This record gives sequence, structure tokens and C-alpha cells, in this order.
Amino acid sequence: MGTRAAISRIYRGEISADIVGRPKIWYTISGLLLALSIAGLLVQGLNFGVEFKGGSVFTFKAPSASIEQVRSSVADGGAHQVIVQKAGGDWRVTTESLSSDQVTEVKTSVAKELTVPAEKVSTQVVGASWGGEIQKKAWQALLVFMILIIAYLSVAFEWRMAVAAVVALVHDLVITAGIYAWSGFEVTPATLLGFLTILGYSLYDAVVVFDMIKEVTKPLGPTSKTTYSEAANQALSSTLVRSLNTSLVAILPVGAILFIGTTLFGAGTLKDLSLALFVGMIVGTYSSICVATPLLVQFKEREPKFKQIRENIARREQSTKRAAKAKVRAGAGASAASAEDVPSDDDAGERADQDVPDVRSTVTVRKVVQSGSRQQPKRGSRQQRRGGK
Repeated sequence: MGTRAAISRIYRGEISADIVGRPKIWYTISGLLLALSIAGLLVQGLNFGVEFKGGSVFTFKAPSASIEQVRSSVADGGAHQVIVQKAGGDWRVTTESLSSDQVTEVKTSVAKELTVPAEKVSTQVVGASWGGEIQKKAWQALLVFMILIIAYLSVAFEWRMAVAAVVALVHDLVITAGIYAWSGFEVTPATLLGFLTILGYSLYDAVVVFDMIKEVTKPLGPTSKTTYSEAANQALSSTLVRSLNTSLVAILPVGAILFIGTTLFGAGTLKDLSLALFVGMIVGTYSSICVATPLLVQFKEREPKFKQIRENIARREQSTKRAAKAKVRAGAGASAASAEDVPSDDDAGERADQDVPDVRSTVTVRKVVQSGSRQQPKRGSRQQRRGGK
């Protein structure tokens, strides 16, 4: 019940997480992820597909064959770098670039060992020059995309927001590429499409947050009681649930393609696209909230306007504290003075003893001793005592 109540309060916006106020935590997490990703790129490296490095591709159907049997049949034909994938009901085998005679030998070996007709084995030879052209076009597309992002954010918002958004985009690209390297997935043209898609998604999430921050921080002035950091954190908290819901709705179908489609239905090259989208959407949501926004706040807090607001707020807080201390001291002084003016019971007793003279010291007490017989009055008769004669 407690967990449900907490989640409900988060969705209603009643709980505000201090995300902007803890930049060191988010930067540490991002630093670890970046270090792990760069290590994967340097140690493992990206597994570029035949479309980039060139090679020969053999496609055929062999329902009863295993991966080892397919790899062995192609290797027996003279190929050395054999990569076997299953795309639906078809086997897709990639090798290094082969000559026409070598291609014929591979087809003959596959037909002999897997009992597949040679004419049913389709071949495709991709030159390395075509792969280089694809890489060139991909880098050009990425460069144009980045320039357009910086120009749009600089015009619609300001250059500080553009810098923060670009840093978040580079952060997303490096981490996604590093996970791709560690996974060993093949980098195909579909992978590049996935990378460009996650850039657009990450940018969309950052623009939504920045637009809310711009609206909330616009009224801030010298007499404001809220700093830029506090206002930005309030804006981020108001869009947090929206960002999480949008990301969750987008990630679910992509995760279905990645985990269910490739496992049960053999989605083939779709797994390259789905992995890039799945990782990129998660990292993009994180970076727009925990990387881009704190970085923007650090940039803005250095501006003289917002620095002056923070100093004014600190000065007012110090004045309030000094006034409260002075009031407490004045109250304590008045209480002490009242306590001195009002005598206590002991003091009153002492003063009473001082004011009243000691009678025993002024009066002489003499002891009189009777001598002789005691003279007692006569009592009379009973009737006389009763009022008779």
C-alpha cells in the first residue's frame, strides 16, 4: 500500500525529486557508462556488416541443418571468415570477398553437405567501395543533423541549451555504440537508421524539458524568492511523468521486436535496428533529464542575472536569521530582567527578617517567682453562683 501511494503521488506531481541539485551523482553514472562503452569500442570493436567492409553473402533454406553444419559446409568450400545468421526460415552466411570461382565452390559444398540444390543458393557480392560510400553518407547525415540541431535550439531557445542538448546526444551515441560493441551485433544500414532515430527521440525529450524550463524561469527577477536551479527543478518535476510515460510507451514495442521477434520469429536484421532503438531510447530519456538539464542549470547559474538573484536570496535569508536571533536575545534579556525585579520567596523572607526588628533583643524578660500563700477568690455558695441571694 505504501509503494502504491508513493507511485500515485509521483504521478500526481506531489513528490518533487531534486534532480538538478545532485549533478555529481548523474555525472558519475554517465562517466562510468561512457568508460565502459569506450572500453567496448577499443577492446571489442564494432562488428561491421558486409555492407560496410565488403564480402560475399549466401542465402539458402536448410530447415534441418544446424548453425555448425552450415558454417562447416561454407568453410569447406574455401571461405575463411564465416558469419552465420538465421533470418526467418533462411540461412544468411557472410564471408570475405570471394572470386566467382570461389563462390561456385562454396555453392557446390553447401549443396553437397546440406542437400540443397545449387540453384537455390543465392549469392550477393558487395564491394568494399560501396561500404565506404555508405559510411561517408552516414557521417555526412550525422554532421548535418548536428548542425541543424544547434541552429534550431540557438534560435528557438539559446546557445546554452543547444550545447547541453548536443552533449546529451553525443553521450547517447557513445553509450549505444559501446553496448553494440559488447553485444557483438552486426552493424548494418538498419543500425544507422536506428542511431539517427534515437538522436531525434533524445532531442524531442530535451526540447520538451527545455521549453518548460524556459517558461518557468522567464518571470525570475532581482526580487524573486526562487533561484534558477529551484525553478528548473520544478519545471523538470512537472514534465518528469510525461517523459517517463512517453518513453515507456515507445520502448515496449521495440522491446517486443528485440526480445520476442528475434527469439520466436527470427526477425533477422530487425534485431540490429531494435537494439539501437531500445538502448538509445532508454539512454536518451536518462540523458535529457539527468545530463542535459543539470548541465544547462550550471551554465545559467553563471550568468550575472541569476547569480545576483541567488545572492539576494542568500542576503535576505541572512537578514531573517539575524533578526530572529536578535529577537530571541531580546526575549531572553527581558526574561532575565523580570526575574531580577521580582523577588523570590527566599529573598522576600530575608528582606522581611531585615525589616522587622528582633523583639527579643529589645525587651527584657524577667522571671517572677511568687512567695507566700496563694490568694484565691472565694467562690461563694452554689445558689449564689446560680444568681440567687
